[in-house]
Amino acid sequence: MIDVVGLGDDGWAGLDEGRRSRIRRSTTLVGGRRHLDLVGAHVADDVRLVPWPSPLRPALREFLDGLLAASDDVVVLASGDPLRSGIASTLIEVLGEDAVSIQPHVGSDALARARQGWSAEESVVVTTVGRDLRVVLPHLAPGARLVVLCSTGADPARLGVLLTEHGWGASTLTARWHLGGPLEGARSGRADDFTGTTPDLVLCCLETRASDPAAAAATAGPVPGRPEDFIDHDGQLTKRDVRASGLARLRPTVGAHLWDLGAGNGSVALEWCLAADRATATCVERDATRAARITANAETLGLASRVAVLVGDTTTTDLTSLPPADAVFVGGGLDPDLLDRAWATLRPGGRLVAHAVTLEGESALLATHARTGGELTRLAVERAVPLGRYLSWTPARAVVQLAATRPTEDPT
Repeated sequence: MIDVVGLGDDGWAGLDEGRRSRIRRSTTLVGGRRHLDLVGAHVADDVRLVPWPSPLRPALREFLDGLLAASDDVVVLASGDPLRSGIASTLIEVLGEDAVSIQPHVGSDALARARQGWSAEESVVVTTVGRDLRVVLPHLAPGARLVVLCSTGADPARLGVLLTEHGWGASTLTARWHLGGPLEGARSGRADDFTGTTPDLVLCCLETRASDPAAAAATAGPVPGRPEDFIDHDGQLTKRDVRASGLARLRPTVGAHLWDLGAGNGSVALEWCLAADRATATCVERDATRAARITANAETLGLASRVAVLVGDTTTTDLTSLPPADAVFVGGGLDPDLLDRAWATLRPGGRLVAHAVTLEGESALLATHARTGGELTRLAVERAVPLGRYLSWTPARAVVQLAATRPTEDPT
């Protein structure tokens, strides 16, 4: 068993006697150099002080095996809440939850909310530690309150630039560093006017306001059906009204995974990820230029870590080699064999949604519907466009939609 003890920026002074006693009883203390320096003067000389290996993840399993073989009383020191973008999550992943005990300290995000007077219920914590700052973008909405965990003192100003570039420069950005310690400090200002470097061990509190409210309202929030220009595209994408209908039947949920087969420029996969926290997607697209555009779009939206892109033909791609899907969308390369393979690979309860605009595609959907059941819907959208001095309805190409859920017990 490894005990993980959280420390505040005030180090030993901020620990209660129970945590101090636990640290003193250990034979091996493991942590970052800063953590070891905070407590090293308060333990016996024969206690081993062991820093983490670098790089950490590739060497972690062997490192932990060696520690546990040499000592039966290992304490890991961590910052604040070790399960908030901390080492405890990694240890549980490697060793299992029964092998790790956690004694958290008050996390920096909780201290920041206390300084701001924000309740936990009205705030969202986003970690950018070791990640692209653009992971903040999916959480931007008028009036949102975000606590953004940062990697270095350069990040607050970089975050201000990012917000300004995306139309949120009017947001209030408050940088807070060394929370709970003797060096605690803060600086606040508009995002579009925040410059300079702060001390490290910093986070940012954001009260989001759009510089262009109309533009922000068009793309903010989790509900699908964003305007076509929410991504870069060459015209090959599912249009917003049809896209919203498809996603309503795909039902994005927290942490769920989507296959977008024949993904075009990725509009369905990207809106799937934006609709639910930690939702992920694998896109299969045969055109290399479009596949690269999906990757670029994902990066721009802060979804790079959640969208994987495979360049390949859907007719030959081995679907069993992809991460298991909770839902499948087929928007391009539609044929009966692809639908059969997608359906056969879906887990029980998984959703299949497919769109067709050709007679051959409709025939494939009809054949699949005869076997899978579900809903067949014909979507016809008309938009008012100028006709001389007047407006006239202009129909878009009708789309036939199949939506089916694989039953728990499927005889096929």
